[in-house]
Formats: sequence, C-alpha cells, structure tokens
Amino acid sequence: MNHFEYRHGRLHAEDVDLESLARAEGTPAYVYSTATLTRHFQVFDRALEGLDHLVCFALKANSNQAVIATLGRLGAGADVVSGGEMVRALAAGIPPDRIVFSGVGKSQMEMDAAIAARIFQINVESAEELELLSQAAVGRKAVADIVLRVNPDVDAKTHEKISTGKGENKFGIAIDRIAEVANIACDLPGIRLRGLALHIGSQLTDLAPLEQAFGKVIALIKELRAQGHELDRLDLGGGLGIPYRGETPPLPDAYGAMVRRLTQGLEVKLICEPGRLIAGNAGILLSRVLYVKQGSSRQFLVLDAAMNDLIRPAMYDSWHDICAVSPRGGEGSHEVYDVVGPVCESSDIFAKARSLSPLDAGDLVAIMSAGAYGAVMASTYNTRALVPEILVNGADYAVIRPRESIESLIARDQIPPWLKS
Repeated sequence: MNHFEYRHGRLHAEDVDLESLARAEGTPAYVYSTATLTRHFQVFDRALEGLDHLVCFALKANSNQAVIATLGRLGAGADVVSGGEMVRALAAGIPPDRIVFSGVGKSQMEMDAAIAARIFQINVESAEELELLSQAAVGRKAVADIVLRVNPDVDAKTHEKISTGKGENKFGIAIDRIAEVANIACDLPGIRLRGLALHIGSQLTDLAPLEQAFGKVIALIKELRAQGHELDRLDLGGGLGIPYRGETPPLPDAYGAMVRRLTQGLEVKLICEPGRLIAGNAGILLSRVLYVKQGSSRQFLVLDAAMNDLIRPAMYDSWHDICAVSPRGGEGSHEVYDVVGPVCESSDIFAKARSLSPLDAGDLVAIMSAGAYGAVMASTYNTRALVPEILVNGADYAVIRPRESIESLIARDQIPPWLKS
C-alpha cells in the first residue's frame, strides 16, 4: 500500500496536491510519503515480533537523511555499504549500536572509522578483509564484532544485475570456506566472531530461494557451534521485492513465519536489512511533459525527467507505472506513447508503447515506485543538475534536498593555472 491517491481528479501525495507542489517547487522532483515509509517499516517489523531482532534499513536504497531519520525514530537501524553511508546514518541520528557495515570492498579508512564509531557489527566478506580489520582494531586497541558473510551459491531467481548469492557473484565467502575463515577469525587479535550473514539478491518475488539459503546458513551455524564457535547472531540480509508490474511478492507476514519456523530453537539475534521493501513504493518521480512528438511510427512523450534522474529503466529494463497527475478524456480514454527523456542517449526511455491518459505539453506525470534506487543513483550526465527530494507528512511537505543549480554544478570543476588567461 502507498499513500499516492486521486482526489477530485488529481493525484495527491498524502494530503498534498501534486499540481500545487509542482507549481511551487518545479519539476522534475522526487516526492516521498512519510505515511508509506512508516507503514512499510512497521509491517515488516511486526512480522518478526517476539523474535530477538534488529531491522536495519538498507541505505543504498535511499540515503536521504530525512528518510533515515524518519525510520530511525521508529526504531530502525541502518545497513551501510560505505564510509559515506555510515556518516549519513550517524548524522541522521541512528545510534552506532544499530549500524551494520556490509560491502565487499571496505577500505582501511572505512574500517578505521567503523571501529572508532563502535558500530554494532561489520560484515566481513573475505579472509583478506579480516586480516586488515584485525590490524585496524589492534591499532585502536579495540575489538570489532563481526559476522562472516556466506555466499550460499543459491540462485535468487531475480535480475542478473541484482543477484548476489550465486557462486559466480563477487559477494561473500564461499560456503565451503567458512569453517576455515572462522578459525582464522578466532586466531586474530581485535576480532570477535559473533555469527554469519547472507544476502542473495534484491527484488525477490518468491520465498523459496530465501528458505534454501537460510537453511544452508543455519545448518552451518550449528556445525560451527559443534566445533566450538560461540555464535549468537544471524544476519538474513534483505531482498524482498515490491510490486512494480503485477508481481505478487511475499508479504512480510509470510516472510516472518518462514524465519520463525527455520530459526526456532536457534537462539540467535536476527538482523534484517530491507531497503526497497520500505522505500520503493514510498516515492515517485514527478515530471512535466515538454513535448508530445509524433515520430514516423510512434508517438513520443518527452519529459523533463531523464535517465540521469532515474536510471533503473535504462540499467535494468525495469518497469515503473506512469500516471497522469490530472487525467482527462474520460474513463477508458487513452493514447499510446513511448515515454522518454531529453538526454542524448537512445536508452533514455522510461516506457515503450505505454497506454496513458491523453497528455499534452505542460501536463504532469508521476513515475511510480521510485523511492528506492532513484535519487541515490542519479547523476549529472549531460550537465543536468540533481533534482530536489521532497518529503510529505500529511498536509505538510519539506524540501529535503534542494534543487542543484547549474552554476554550483559547474563550479565543482577546477581550471588548472596553465589554462587560465
């Protein structure tokens, strides 16, 4: 469920009229719903009620500090995959003891910062990383709580570019090497091995791959305990999908029931790291039609938003619903468009042969389900400035990242002395 609904023929974000918002703040713009963020977090959290657990929002999905702070006040932690994301989480008020640092390529500087901040845990993805982390911890006279990320060699049955749990993927430690690396961890100073972790991919629409992967890692925890390792944490990662185009991904309750069944009697603290599930349907990209262009064989709807603002369709061939903010022409009236942006690339296409309410230049459209992997993946390609992010809360809204000016964008460049007149 999301809180983008039509009222009196106009699309609203909660109680905010998107036509009025666009007039005040311009387009393109990302618009997020506090009510949707809140509901999605609470539904997921309640699905694990009664279990010792920590829900860490995956900042890679949406790292705006206002979004992080909204979820933090509900009790969420943060799953970060860079030093920058850790700084964002801390700045947004997430306590260090609710931060998990994941990622396959942590730098020495990032390890030092994580240890200095005394975060909850570091998810280690190789024996080589383990050695560097030990050195960093010893250098700070500290002990780092870690879990080892297992690559369980399970096909998540998702898009190949967001699959992370197969043997061919770069993530995690091969499952048949975990016992060896666990022994290394226990011999290294400054390291405290607390458990295992996994994450097999994103936008999963079936629980079966998760159950298979969870089963493998739970069995591994039992084996390692039998060998003398005292493990009390299990990081299940994230990955549950959302409906973009009629998919019926598992509901959090079904996920929770599966986790409850598999971990019964295991006596571990569970860490879960949803991102898209919480933020995906909590955001839209609001855009205005520049032109309706008749091509030789098709009609193009040219928007002021482009692939640099929302790259998912170009990168993943992903589907996003597109809605007229103020539909007209009566029920059943429609036109077929290729919905495109102004960037000088053939891949700057949001939709092909899409049936929409008739639209003219100046009309507004909402690209739905853009709250995850939207603004965070935006670029300034074609010297297009980053667009604003706006958070709605009931009838109120706030600009939570201002629109960048072209002047400030160009000012980042530094002309060397020999090119100055």
